[in-house]
Amino acid sequence: MMSSLTTEQRNAYDRVMTRVGEGMPGLFFLYGYGGSGKTFIWRAMCAALRSQGEIVLAVASSGIAALLIPDGRTAHSRFCIPFSVDECSTCTIEPDSPLAILIVKAKLIIWDEAPMMHIHCFEAVDRSFRDILKAVDGRNKNIPFGGKVVVFGGDFRQILPVIPGDIIP
Repeated sequence: MMSSLTTEQRNAYDRVMTRVGEGMPGLFFLYGYGGSGKTFIWRAMCAALRSQGEIVLAVASSGIAALLIPDGRTAHSRFCIPFSVDECSTCTIEPDSPLAILIVKAKLIIWDEAPMMHIHCFEAVDRSFRDILKAVDGRNKNIPFGGKVVVFGGDFRQILPVIPGDIIP
């Protein structure tokens, strides 16, 4: 699988995986048009880490995209994001629940089709991760996503423009 990565794909893969290997926080966005190989990179990352017994949480903003990632789920399903979110929302994850423990143990979070999601969803996950992971290290409450390595991906060209108050002809 690794030998099939292009130079650009390999560079992105290496940057993310280096951060995972160092155990340092990381926040990445992998931008690429449809068919550029983002899903292939997700599969390579999942395979590499899971072959070492590590946990990767792979999510996507839509069910279709989630099906293309190994063991992928929708972000709403995996992180218990409320369907109606606002600027103060948090996910419904209990601190010592199996999901919270899974988040603590995860080495990498992959979030595909991120541009399709409302910013309040990311903020809810960020607040929830910080809350869960501050129990591991108090400094995590001040680090995006509680210090996890998170790689978002998607293509902003696939998002329709929104004009508030406009009417479809």
